[in-house]
Amino acid sequence: MKLPKQHTKFLLFSTLFMLLPNLAAAEFRSVAVQKAIVYDSPSAQGKKLYLLGQGYPVEVIVNLADWIKVRDQQGGLSWIDAKQLSTKRFLLIIPQVAEIKQTPDSGGVVIGRVEKDVVLELFEAPKNGWVKVMHHDGLAGFIQTTAVWGL
Repeated sequence: MKLPKQHTKFLLFSTLFMLLPNLAAAEFRSVAVQKAIVYDSPSAQGKKLYLLGQGYPVEVIVNLADWIKVRDQQGGLSWIDAKQLSTKRFLLIIPQVAEIKQTPDSGGVVIGRVEKDVVLELFEAPKNGWVKVMHHDGLAGFIQTTAVWGL
């Protein structure tokens, strides 16, 4: 059975359009070591730019196996040794103060408050604008997705 040319094009573009959300999904990793040095190029001989603390989330931009180009929360691009990153997911608090709630709703009981740049472990995937997180002291609850970076 031969499809008309227009129908074939429509199917091709429809298929590509459905794949776009998967192609656009960001890949995040986190710093696995106590302090990781980030560089201006994919080499230990490159210029050292700054340090990132353990758990800090980074967005993967380019993966060259041994070196990974990453974006930090401020939008800065740099390179990091792949061995210093983990696939374990952490999130970074964006506002000056964010509330951790017992349940995933705005009327939920506040069980804790965290300040800007605090790192929280991603405990469960986001759902309905909320994500379950855990603080390093063991406090676990829900926080709005708009209050964190690294998803």
